Amino acid sequence: MLKVEHLNLFYGASQALHQVELEARPGEVTCILGRNGVGKTSLLKALAGHHPVQGKIIWEDREITRLKPDERARRGMAYVPQGRDIFGQLTVAENLQIGFSVLPRSQRRIPAEIYDLFPVLKQMLRRRGGDLSGGQQQQLAIARALVTRPRVLMLDEPTEGIQPSIIRDIQNVIALLRDRGEMAIILVEQYFDFARELADRFLVLDRGHVVMAGDGKTMDAGEVQKHLTV
Repeated sequence: MLKVEHLNLFYGASQALHQVELEARPGEVTCILGRNGVGKTSLLKALAGHHPVQGKIIWEDREITRLKPDERARRGMAYVPQGRDIFGQLTVAENLQIGFSVLPRSQRRIPAEIYDLFPVLKQMLRRRGGDLSGGQQQQLAIARALVTRPRVLMLDEPTEGIQPSIIRDIQNVIALLRDRGEMAIILVEQYFDFARELADRFLVLDRGHVVMAGDGKTMDAGEVQKHLTV
């Protein structure tokens, strides 16, 4: 569904990504692992269209390397950024409705399933996003992305600053979405146990290079953790 070939990303004279290759398929979670500052977020932003790159990004057999972020979103790509980027002064309902912007008018409604996946949001529709806890904001950010009916969901460190009970809830949601077989999920994560339980595929970045990649079932915990510890 989504394929990355020989991807290079530069910030001025500094190169952040070097010849990165990646595949994300429906019904699978592809985990991107690595320390802080190795290029994980840069890679997701490049896939979402926020950074110009060299190389190819192919989506449903069509090259989209130069498409704008909104054009990618209309084609079914959804990005949940690190830090969540909730609109603090808007209500939960209004934050969810932000997802309508990439949908045709006939689809501009909140699917009932959103509240099945994240029941707490239904109880807080009139509460401002800035008044939610970190875990509730993360659930809202994922729900807002799902409102767009994505076929690729990109998540940047969804466990960051989240209490363990909500981490488990988010893990269950990701597993449910994967198991339906309709959506490809790309997950950036530092929390190894969370990633290992979900990963069908994985790749490890170090200084912008892919240093390990493979099937999640064959992931060597010791080798991967060498690239996660400072």
